[in-house]
Amino acid sequence: MPELSFVLPHWLYWSGLLLFPLLAWFLVRRARGAVQAKPLSVKLGYFLLLTGGFMGVHRMYVKSRWAIAFIVVFVAVLFVNVETRMSRDILSSATNAVDMAQFKIERAERDIDKAQQRLARRDSERNRDKLAEAMAKLEDGKSALATANDEQVVASDHHASWQTTARILGLVLLLGILLDALLLPRLIRQRNEIETLPGETFHCPEVEKEHDDSHEPFAFNRAVSRINGFIGEFVAYWSIIAVFAYYYEVMARYVFNSPTNWAHEGMFLMFGMQYLLAGGFCLRENAHVRVDVIYSQLSKRTQAILDVISSTFFFIFVITLLVTGWIFFHDAFSIKEVSFTEWAIQYWPIKFALPLGAVLLMIQGVAQLLKDIAVALRPDVAELDTAVRPEG
Repeated sequence: MPELSFVLPHWLYWSGLLLFPLLAWFLVRRARGAVQAKPLSVKLGYFLLLTGGFMGVHRMYVKSRWAIAFIVVFVAVLFVNVETRMSRDILSSATNAVDMAQFKIERAERDIDKAQQRLARRDSERNRDKLAEAMAKLEDGKSALATANDEQVVASDHHASWQTTARILGLVLLLGILLDALLLPRLIRQRNEIETLPGETFHCPEVEKEHDDSHEPFAFNRAVSRINGFIGEFVAYWSIIAVFAYYYEVMARYVFNSPTNWAHEGMFLMFGMQYLLAGGFCLRENAHVRVDVIYSQLSKRTQAILDVISSTFFFIFVITLLVTGWIFFHDAFSIKEVSFTEWAIQYWPIKFALPLGAVLLMIQGVAQLLKDIAVALRPDVAELDTAVRPEG
């Protein structure tokens, strides 16, 4: 299979983090009001063809037995790729053996020249022994070079044969995908004539309902709730980006023998920003880890009073995170810090998530504190968020 040399550009990484959640948000909102007219979709079929056609996923979508043929060829590709990697290692070892033999020959030739010069200046048994030893090393080097050259030729032919087999299998898959690209509309149309639309799907109102901001006692609380709700949903869509990135990494590594130098780094940095920015959302949903064995048995007013007291420790942590996070961001921005890998992604936008996440967490904490104070003074003014929502 051909090797892939694609490296994700920095501008595409950052624009993807900003634009993909907006696109996903739009598609989700549009899908909620859409009515499914047919069981199978041509658009989805082509998407499956594009992303998993080499494994016959599109054929599985239309419930065609020809998916087995794609799977068999794909498994053969994986097997051949393993053999190709092994043969490449053997070829590399053989090439290294040739280089080592040539180095020994060159060193032996230098030793012979030195021994001949010493022998010309002084004819002694020791100098004659040195010359004989150097000539013996030269013969050994030539013998090793001949053997290494033969092994290199065999390894090169073996590697080339596996590469040819991989290209043939890849061509078979490509032809199958191109053919199915033409046949797919007809296959979906035929399947739609057989399939029926699914019945009413399962719904869980407790999970599907949105956070009710109208229950918040103050306008500030409602505004903060909306902000963190939007940020939480925004960064949640980043998880889908990870699916595509790691899918590409696995395919590039095991199908095209071309592991990336950016997929893993880009994703763990993205998830680091995600949990920082989603801190305020998790606080709104009461999803942070807490031990409430005794707390849950107390009255609402007592719970609110305890929340007010314990918020002191919360604000100590958040203020520390905000100050240190801003220092980290400022230092990284001032020197335009990048990662130490070959990808060299910018670090200052990532470190900006530290103070930004601290601000989001702080304003949500202030909103919670205002509610707790209000409930402590008048318990019927609002309900405390003491239960973890299923989505949290």
